Parts: sequence; C-alpha cells; structure tokens
Amino acid sequence: MSHDHDDRPQLTAAQAAAVLTPPPGRNGGDLVVESLQGLGATTVFGLPGQHALGMFDALRRSSLRYVGLRVENNAGFAADAYGRITGEVAPLLLSTGPGALTSLAALQEAAAASAPVLAISSQVPTAGLGGGRHGYLHELRDQQASVRDIVKSVHTVRSASQIPSAIAAAWESALTAPHGPVWVEIPQDVLLAEATLPVVSAMDATPRELYPRPELTIAAAHLLSNAERPVIIAGGGVVRSDASGKLRALAEKLDAPVVTTFGGKGAFPWEHPLSLRSWLEDRHTTDFLEDADVLLVVGSGLGELSSNYHTFRPRGRVIQIEADAGKLESNHPALGIHSDAREALAELLEAVELREDAGAAERVATVLEKVRVRIDAQELTLEQQVLAAVREALPDASPSFWDMTILAYWAWSAFDARRPNTMHSAQGAGGLGYGFPAAIGAASADPTTPVLAVSGDGGAMYSIAELATARQYDLPLTWLIVDDGGYGILREYMTDAFGEATGTELSRPDFVALAESFGVPAVRTTPESLAADLGKALAAPGPSVVVLPALLRMFEPTHL
Repeated sequence: MSHDHDDRPQLTAAQAAAVLTPPPGRNGGDLVVESLQGLGATTVFGLPGQHALGMFDALRRSSLRYVGLRVENNAGFAADAYGRITGEVAPLLLSTGPGALTSLAALQEAAAASAPVLAISSQVPTAGLGGGRHGYLHELRDQQASVRDIVKSVHTVRSASQIPSAIAAAWESALTAPHGPVWVEIPQDVLLAEATLPVVSAMDATPRELYPRPELTIAAAHLLSNAERPVIIAGGGVVRSDASGKLRALAEKLDAPVVTTFGGKGAFPWEHPLSLRSWLEDRHTTDFLEDADVLLVVGSGLGELSSNYHTFRPRGRVIQIEADAGKLESNHPALGIHSDAREALAELLEAVELREDAGAAERVATVLEKVRVRIDAQELTLEQQVLAAVREALPDASPSFWDMTILAYWAWSAFDARRPNTMHSAQGAGGLGYGFPAAIGAASADPTTPVLAVSGDGGAMYSIAELATARQYDLPLTWLIVDDGGYGILREYMTDAFGEATGTELSRPDFVALAESFGVPAVRTTPESLAADLGKALAAPGPSVVVLPALLRMFEPTHL
C-alpha cells in the first residue's frame, strides 16, 4: 500500500527541534502524566509510595491537579465518585504491593457501579518481574492476579515506549460501555529512567459506541406496543448513559409505570404520575412488577437488591437492555439486547407505537398507597423525619454519597434524588467507608457545588483520616454522621436472626471534637434541628461535620 507523502504532518522548524530534542529532566513518570494530559485528564487521585515516586515527581512538571488522600482505598472511592459525576476517566496513582492491594475494595465498588477509574500502579523493578522471589520491598509473586478478577482489563508496561499506548488502551477500556475500572502497572526502574522519547502529544482513545441490533429493537418495540400492562425498571445504566430524558419520553409514549433501582435513583421524576419510585424491597411493588405482561428492564442486571432478594418471579415477557453482556439473562430469561441504554432507548422511542392507558397512573397510586400504609403501620416516624430533614436541607443540584448505613438503606427506597446522577452509594459491592471519600471526589470535580456525605459511626471510622484531606483542599462538603454506637444494621440483622448481636457495639470518639481538631467546623444536632443545622453547614464554604446521635430502625423486609 502506498501513502501520499503530502498526508504527513508538516512540522515547523521549531516543532521539529522540540520533537527531536525533548526537554531534559524527564523520566518515565513524565510519559505517564503527559499521556494522561494528552487524553484529556485534568485531575488525578492517589497516594505516593517508594516505587511510584517517578510518577509523583512528574506531576510537578504537569498541569494535572493532584488530590492526595490518606488511604489508598479512600483514594479509590474518591476516583470512583469523580468518574460517576463527570462521566470522565478518573486516574488513580498507586504504589506497589500494600498500596495496590489496599485499593482493591474501592475498585470492586467501581466495577459493580461501572465507574471509569484508571488505576496506574508501580511495580517492583523489571528484574524482579516473572514470579521469582527476589526479596524486593512490596514484592508480590503476581500483583496482577490480585486485581484481574476485579478490573475490566490489565495492561503491563516493561519499557518506556509502551507507556503511552498502555495508558491509551486502558483509557478506552474504562470508557467503553459498560464503564469500569482498569489497571496499568509500570516497574519502578521504568518510571525513574530518563525519558528520551518526545513529549507525548494529544492521543485518541475514543471508545466505540454500543448500539442495539435492529432486529432486536423491532421485536422489543412490537412487544411493548402491543402490551396490555407494560412496566419499566430503570437501573444505573440509564443514569450513566445520560438517558433519563429518553426514558421519560418512552414511558409517556407507552403509558408505562417506571420503578428505578437503587443505582438508578433520579433516572425518572419521583413525583411523575407514572413513577413507582424505588420501593423495590416491598412486596406490593414486587407483585405489581410480576403482573406486567411485558417488563422492560433498562441498565440493570436485576441483582439481589433490584429483585427484592431474588423473590421476584416475572410472569410476563422480559426485555432486558444491558451494556454488560455478562448480565444479560443472568437472572431471568429475556429478550436480551446488548446495548448502551441511551442508544437502545433512542431507537425504541422511534420504533414503538403510541399507547394509551388511562388506568396506569391510578394503578401506580394504588401501589404507592399500599406501601405508605405498610410503612406507617411500623411506627417509624423518627426515620422518616430524619430523611425528610436531609431532603429539605440538600440543594437539588448537590450530589450526595451514602455509606452502608441504616439511613442510606432508607434513602434507597424513600429518598427523592430530584435529579439524575446526584445520589450515589456503595450498594454495588457493599463495602463500608464509601461516603466521605466519595464526596471528596465529587467536590474535586465541581468545587462550586456543596456535596453531602452520609455515614454511620462505624463507617465513619473507616475514613476519618480524610478530614485532613477535606481541610487541606478546602473542599465544599458536609459530612452527616449518624451515631448509634455501633454497626446498626448488623446489630438488627443479628438480633433478628440469633436473638442477640455480637461484635456490633463500638467505642467511638467525640466526632465533633475530633473534626474540630482537624480544623473542620462541627456541630451536634437533633432530629428537630437537623434540617437547619445541615442547611447551614452546606451553605458555608469549606468542609463541615454534622453529628446526629440517633438510633434508627429499618422498616420490616418483605422477602423473608
């Protein structure tokens, strides 16, 4: 094949000189940060370590903004939230061995929630690779083996010239639907070696779009157009693909009720006449979904929480739109459509016929009333009061990040997220300690909007060190800590199952005094003053802490 020489890039003499004689003082770490800049990154998260110092040295020669957290797992949660909020790749710089391993729980959450995190870890020097026992500091026999089950893809570098290509390939993998965490590892000596390669310029790592196959769209449109009782379950894929507008248009064209999963909060307007809200852990909702003759599931694998703990047994036809091929029909037989939610909804919207169902909104109202009566019968006024106070205080545009705590479990079902992509939790992998470091990531993405984190006292202790991070970067976030003296939900589970709880009661600090020792203003509140105290904290610049001593209870489950 011949090439037209006129197609070659035409360099000026100055540009040619710059390429042929790159600036001195660069190392392999510079190739890392230049690659990230060339791909469009602006912010990186992480924690330095001995093997990774080449990357961190290069940061000072770059325009990248560095947000350093105190624990690698928390840095991973911050990157996860940055990726969720922006839809952009969030680079996470890690060191070898303990540093890499400490990030794994956060990367598991990023994988479960499809957050595009690009973890770049150092490795032992090249001579130590290959599984031999050389006795290097931080040495693992196979570091990749620890991450391979968690991330989407693993990319290994053994020479400086491989760095830009490896990072570009990982970047593309992270952003290809379904989004997710990816892993690059680079030996210490490669990061430290003098870089003689030209400065990395703009690179292209554009992910391919994932469109539905046309025959599947036609089949799905026919089923929906001719259904008597169509219902839609909207999952996190709708939020991630920015498809809430398409979802609403389709629901209204079909007169189809919509329930959002806990990961799909905000995908459909809470107060819409067709909104079943998010009461998935409720038998009335489960019965309604089972009664649908055609059920459209968009961007959800119908996992444990979305299926009322696998008690859901659909009787009608199921259509499942899912970007993760592994989740198609993994729980229920369906017309499986492997596609990004936005692309599939757009094509369905064109293909379905207008349906009118005057009784749909009335049936939705009936279900919601049954749910209300069930909850009201359990005398859970305090819990509803606290959740309402949080909703009152939180600006509509403010994102919130919820740890695995009783108030969060309430929020999954009962909190109006108001807008798409504003409510996030660790419900994908279910690990503790997510809320506050995730809020740091979101506040780093948009320092003009206050961010809320919600934790219990147990989860708060996982990330208390990050009060120093919030103060250091003066981030606009408020941390609500609900202090019930232990792991409250585990206390309930064990008491219900065994008659008493073991290992759930916790000694804990005076959170107000502790926060103030970090230079972070803090206040102890009551359920009655929570809305005012939280609103005041969110309106103030910089970080703040609000502590609510309260023993909250869960509503009764319906799946047991």
